[in-house]
Amino acid sequence: MSTTIRGRIVKIGNSQGIRIPKALLEQSGIESDVEIEVHNHTLTIRSAQRSRLGWDEAFAQMAQQGDDVLLDRELSTEWEQSEWEW
Repeated sequence: MSTTIRGRIVKIGNSQGIRIPKALLEQSGIESDVEIEVHNHTLTIRSAQRSRLGWDEAFAQMAQQGDDVLLDRELSTEWEQSEWEW
């Protein structure tokens, strides 16, 4: 179901903003961080995708499959082999 509510631009410090009614936020599923985009004179606000979402599960699955190996070979020098302390 689509809901349209008329709003007004308000001054917020040195910026401007809009108040988004709770009903619209609940319908949209937006909770905190958002992405804002302008395209063809239309402002779009959507939930921001969480960075690294699902990485833990993906890495665990890679480890189970033995697919979590380094792709680059080690490039240590003779000095690093003999002098470096871990």
